[in-house]
Amino acid sequence: ARYVGCFEDSPRRRTLRGVSFFDYKKMTVFRCQDNCAERGYLYAGLEFGAECYCGHKIQAGNVSEAECAMACKGERGTTCGGANRLSVYRLELAQEAARRHGSAVFRGCFRRPDNVSVALPAARAMRNMSVDKCVDFCTEKEFPLSALAGTACRCGFPTRLFTLHEREDEQLCAQRCAGDELESCGTADYFLVYQTQVQGERPSPGSSLHRRADAPRRPGRLLADNRCMDRRFLPARSRRVVALASFPGAGNTWARHLIELATGYYTGSYYFDGSLYNKGFKGERDHWRSGRTICVKTHESGQKEIESFDAAILLIRNPYKALMAEFNRKYGGHIGFAAHAHWQGKEWPEFVRTYAPWWATHTLDWLRFGRNVLVVHFEDLKRDLFAQLQRMVALLGVAAREDRLLCVEGQKDGNFKRSGLRKLEYDPYTPEMRALIGGYIKTVDAALRLRNLSGVPDDYSPR
Repeated sequence: ARYVGCFEDSPRRRTLRGVSFFDYKKMTVFRCQDNCAERGYLYAGLEFGAECYCGHKIQAGNVSEAECAMACKGERGTTCGGANRLSVYRLELAQEAARRHGSAVFRGCFRRPDNVSVALPAARAMRNMSVDKCVDFCTEKEFPLSALAGTACRCGFPTRLFTLHEREDEQLCAQRCAGDELESCGTADYFLVYQTQVQGERPSPGSSLHRRADAPRRPGRLLADNRCMDRRFLPARSRRVVALASFPGAGNTWARHLIELATGYYTGSYYFDGSLYNKGFKGERDHWRSGRTICVKTHESGQKEIESFDAAILLIRNPYKALMAEFNRKYGGHIGFAAHAHWQGKEWPEFVRTYAPWWATHTLDWLRFGRNVLVVHFEDLKRDLFAQLQRMVALLGVAAREDRLLCVEGQKDGNFKRSGLRKLEYDPYTPEMRALIGGYIKTVDAALRLRNLSGVPDDYSPR
């Protein structure tokens, strides 16, 4: 990879607009580059020491190198951008044909393997074959490879029977799809292969995955004396994608924890955060449109992104608390704290100037463009947990068992609450900051009331 430079970035309009993932403990330059290259992107960018963004085009201007001086969380001595600043690398792709189709990565044209039923064990005939249909089928069956073979879709793992090492000329796979004449669907003898978002290698014999593709899934094992800790993916792929939308720092991770406890199903994410995956949010690795998760975390606020969801739980939090929580997350991780030097330096004023307007526009945009939006105030969720959680679960279309709701009380905080230690001993908000934020609170309050919803809680505006 070749370093390109330091570039501006904004949470409302990203400089690199492909996939993104975060890891507030182990992020390195190589890890970011490797993830973006694997998905066929031309650029990889790092920000805030822990955030990785991928894209095909740089859509912002460059700035001074001194503004990209934040150390990588997983590799001291290297830099990973700065506050709203991206360290961008141009990736030298190993294969020129590394391309994407939606959530899948194109791997190439390959000759039919000799023992095809063993090499690619799951199969389905599709009269109106398309790349999307085959990729969706293999993703649902939890296979990382999707192979289009004329009117047949086959799924499997890379193994010695199907190594993906010997690519053929793509013209051998150029037969058009019956379901989309602009796409190629391979032939009976030459398979067009895509890599799905499913992670993993072929399981060993005897493992839970080494079974017929259509074999029923056994329910997850209940943990002793822990009625609501067992979680799993949805048993059938859902065509309805529900957003769990919030401004950063508004309690999205906590809300996901509560929803998973109450429903027993994993939540997904528009992004990928390795630290959350390691803490048990297994839906993090799924593509957000996989249909296997009960709802999808997102902080997006663009019209196109909002309209891609069928319904939404919109979580709103006091901006004074949300801004501080997000600042702590960026500089201290999900349960850590920013150092005093960050609060007292230039980072905090710049953060407020950039993020305070976004707090307002995030809510306004979801109210304007969202379909079937349920507004939940973070403060109400804390104050009346069960009533608010029942509202959320009802929107998700799941009948939460009474025993799961009852045991949420004992597990409600999970491992995602910052301790009360190391709180600031002073008010970080200047009078100018408060005047700015106060205006945004009034705007959001008016927008909520215009839709016959309760306005923002009284404690949003300090007396």
